[in-house]
Amino acid sequence: MAMELTDFNTAPADQAAELVRACAHVERWVEAVVAGRPYASIDEAVDAAQQRANPWTDAEVDSALARHPRIGERAQGEHTDAQMSRREQSGVSADADTQTRLTEGNAAYEAKFGHVFLIRAAGRSAEEILDSLEQRVTHTPDHERRIAAEQLREIAALRLRGALS
Repeated sequence: MAMELTDFNTAPADQAAELVRACAHVERWVEAVVAGRPYASIDEAVDAAQQRANPWTDAEVDSALARHPRIGERAQGEHTDAQMSRREQSGVSADADTQTRLTEGNAAYEAKFGHVFLIRAAGRSAEEILDSLEQRVTHTPDHERRIAAEQLREIAALRLRGALS
């Protein structure tokens, strides 16, 4: 789902919220971004969205993380956030060894932290993502939660920028 900025600014709140929710499923954030309309530019909308996402509570981060597929797995379904995830991970093609290591790394990460490994995949190779995964699994839970929240904010901003044309 994409929407012209002018249409987003004038759309009924529920339609605008649907577009924002696909970027990150954090209701307080969705409501704040929608309530901030109208925006003079896409940059202004994205900047406002980033400000409203900092900080997200642990519960909000958990809610958003629960909707993200594992890195290296294709999101299923035709809903907008699944389509966005597939686009973001389109460059993450890996040879069999890298794919195996991603699968094993995801499992180790989830066992340690209790949620999926989250990284902005757009513009990164499978090898870069794997390197980050292997490094981040060594973090403390508190340190990793801060990084995951920051990655979530980056992903939400990129998705919103892409959804507003």
